[in-house]
Amino acid sequence: MSEMLKPVEQVKPFQDLVKDLSETMGIVVGIVDISSTVIACSDVSKIGTFSISLSFTDSYELFTCDGFTYKPFGDITKTPDYAVFVEGINVQSEKFANMLAIAFTNIKTYFDEKYDRNNFIKNVILENVLSGDLLIKIRDLKLNNEVSRVVFLIRVISTSEANAFDVVRNLFPDKTKDFLFAHTESDIVLVKEIKNNNTSADFELLAETILSTLSSELYVNANIGIGTPVDNIKDLSISFKEAVQALEVGKVFDNEKPIVNYVNLGIARLIYHLPETLCKTFLNEVFKRGSVESLDQETLFTIHKFFENNLNVSETSRKLFVHRNTLVYRLEKIKKLTGLDLREFDHAIVFKIALMVKKFLISKKGA
Repeated sequence: MSEMLKPVEQVKPFQDLVKDLSETMGIVVGIVDISSTVIACSDVSKIGTFSISLSFTDSYELFTCDGFTYKPFGDITKTPDYAVFVEGINVQSEKFANMLAIAFTNIKTYFDEKYDRNNFIKNVILENVLSGDLLIKIRDLKLNNEVSRVVFLIRVISTSEANAFDVVRNLFPDKTKDFLFAHTESDIVLVKEIKNNNTSADFELLAETILSTLSSELYVNANIGIGTPVDNIKDLSISFKEAVQALEVGKVFDNEKPIVNYVNLGIARLIYHLPETLCKTFLNEVFKRGSVESLDQETLFTIHKFFENNLNVSETSRKLFVHRNTLVYRLEKIKKLTGLDLREFDHAIVFKIALMVKKFLISKKGA
């Protein structure tokens, strides 16, 4: 059953229109919902009563019952939620029913959009709501503007016949607190209400649950970008942009990680926004011409492990299953080729940044 048109302010336009149409046509006109309850009628005594013993089907075809002609209406891609009925069972009443179904479909579409919280949140995130209208809409939709929320961007990277959107929706069924919409064919946006004591680790754990569910139920792979928490609705667009950036930056610098949290991007975020010319100049200043290219894969792997183990020679040699002297020899070789001694913290920082800048430039070439 539709949740859109139950509030009085949304049903009232139906009631006003059926009253005017009834006076014009001289017959009883009304609307029933999927439970066959009259929600609007020119004969006000019928409102709230159980109208017919028939249940709606998937069909939008005309049908008759107890002297009335019924025509379901609504989004034809979904099961009908409502039907208009007019007094009489004849060609004229069929024409009236068909005509009114079109009119009421347009009204329903308008008010679904106007009173749809999910659609409003989507427009806020995409910055389609004027700042002057924001607080008015929040008040009209009775949204809580004093809770914290965070945006997750779920990017499906493998296809399946099943619907990933429906799977994620089932994980977050509370439509009063959590909002979900499809942004593109591959991107799903989740706006999650959070508690003040929730941490980044909690968000990443939730993201892991989403990925695990998609994988187990649909055999679907996905990446998730996580924005930072915001404490009001108007700033949701900021959290969304951060989630987008997390995925973009993560694709360049941490392409093996399916979950990228904006707060963990660190210096990668800064590099991502640097002009290419500045990056090239930096690399030319740091490395001798061709020095980085001369490093083989084994040496690059050694460098990676050395950084991973916090520049600790003993721990790195143990992880690489090599003698300490072998690792020292490799580090000396790197120093000779590049002029940077990775055992010195300042040199190591420069080298690490330079490698990231190089990776960024390579990604730009492939874009």
